[in-house]
Amino acid sequence: MSLSQADFEFVRGLVCSRSAIALPGDKLYLAESRLTHLALAEGFESISELLNLARISPAGPLSRKIVEAMATHETSFFRDIHFFEALRREILPDLIQRRSREKRLEIWSAACSSGQEPYSMAMLLREHFPILADWNISLLGTDLSKEILTKAKEGLYNQAEINRGLPARLLIKYFRQEAGGWRVSPEIQSMVQFRELNLIQPWPTYCRPDLLLIRNVLIYFDVEAKKNVLSQARRVLRPDSYLFLGGAETTLGLDDAFVRTAHERASCYQLRMNVKE
Repeated sequence: MSLSQADFEFVRGLVCSRSAIALPGDKLYLAESRLTHLALAEGFESISELLNLARISPAGPLSRKIVEAMATHETSFFRDIHFFEALRREILPDLIQRRSREKRLEIWSAACSSGQEPYSMAMLLREHFPILADWNISLLGTDLSKEILTKAKEGLYNQAEINRGLPARLLIKYFRQEAGGWRVSPEIQSMVQFRELNLIQPWPTYCRPDLLLIRNVLIYFDVEAKKNVLSQARRVLRPDSYLFLGGAETTLGLDDAFVRTAHERASCYQLRMNVKE
């Protein structure tokens, strides 16, 4: 199936308005590939037919599926090992000490895709921090895609997904093999809650994370959307909380309320009021 330039421009506008994802002008081939799969799955004979119906109802369920099809869901278990080492050696011990009186810890994995990041966090906590056994731990994973969240909640991964970053020792300990792949154990699955959330829309007020992970998300947004996300992050974070972005992402020039702090070979951001520069 082919995608015309005019249809591509419609897709770019739809995706940007609904998700703030800025599709580069040279990604027509990518849109064509992803929309071909969607058109076939939805029973259309062409991408044009699919998009014509979406034009009639730009706020409808089909338009949502188009936006979700164009979102990148690249993820893996323990993605960026330096990040997880910094959590284990410095960040989590610091937070545990600070929260020792209330014995409560909130961790939010935003744009969690198919769930590997929050499940990795759950395994990290279970493996290295037995002190948290009687704590109230909230581990939340959110994403804008209903379909990808269904996969995350199911916790079933094929061999290729398992091979990407998951140590054999943890596979044996926290997964069970069944038809179709490997399923996360109830012990780990019960630690994580998944909810639908579009980051450019208003964030829930009930969440006050001690650790907020928005990794490898801002690279897909335009400047105003990045500022919106960081502004909302600033409002929900506690004064001494930590914000982690992707290695190629920064708050510099976007929100001066944050300051970058280094932790071993990883870096994160904290509210400037709580950091001595």
